[in-house]
Order: sequence, then C-alpha cells, then structure tokens
Amino acid sequence: MKPVSGKSMCRALEKHGWVLVRSKGGHFAYRRPEDPRTIVVPVHGNKDLKPGTQHSIMRDAGLTEKDL
Repeated sequence: MKPVSGKSMCRALEKHGWVLVRSKGGHFAYRRPEDPRTIVVPVHGNKDLKPGTQHSIMRDAGLTEKDL
C-alpha cells in the first residue's frame, strides 16, 4: 500500500461521497448521510499517515488502493 498524506485521504473521501462534518485542530471528521459511522482523519501538514491508520480509514470508508 502506498503511503498517502492526510490531505490526500481527505480528497479521496470527498470524491467518494463523504462530507466534512467538523474539524478540530488537525483532525477532520467525515460522514455520509446513509452511514451512521464517522471517520476521523488526522491531517498534520503533508506528513504521511501511519500504515495502520491509513488501512483502518480505508477499511471503514470502503476505499481500495485504486481509489487513492
């Protein structure tokens, strides 16, 4: 899996129907109207997400490697 930054992950989520509902500091929360879950993405400049964090966000959002 190629590493991506938090900003890139936010763009991928928005492209797939996730909507920004709130942000506080360096954490952005996304939600879809039909989905009760909230996905939180840490955005710290252009730093890459840690592999476990990236995998968890992708799994929860239903994203694949091609979606990035």
